[in-house]
Amino acid sequence: MSYSEKILNNKTEYPFDKWRTYFYGDEDDDEEDGGMEQYTPENCDKAQQIMDDLLEGLIGLGESAPEPAKVELFRIAIESLNELNDETGGSLIETVEREELCELFDNICLSAGLNPKDYAGGEGIADVWRDW
Repeated sequence: MSYSEKILNNKTEYPFDKWRTYFYGDEDDDEEDGGMEQYTPENCDKAQQIMDDLLEGLIGLGESAPEPAKVELFRIAIESLNELNDETGGSLIETVEREELCELFDNICLSAGLNPKDYAGGEGIADVWRDW
């Protein structure tokens, strides 16, 4: 599998389609609108675009790019998710979503040739900058 394919393969682990279902809810929801308002299609699209930009950036840099250049792309993505989460009153990325994103960032890190355990005392690259 090529470097680009390894990076793009992480899209299969995106949680954003699932997040979109939280907005619409199901027939068992008691809320009038059926779901949770922070998971608007717009917010989910923004979160997905942040991750798409990270993947595209890593591909653009190439497999042999220096570690600091790759890490900078992770910083931008994580801080962008911090801002998006702040825009929703801190309710977009809660426990389950945090775990999904941290795992996704770790997997992308591995695909990019980095070891996530080398960051934040072994906690993973997201933990260096995340507020969620």
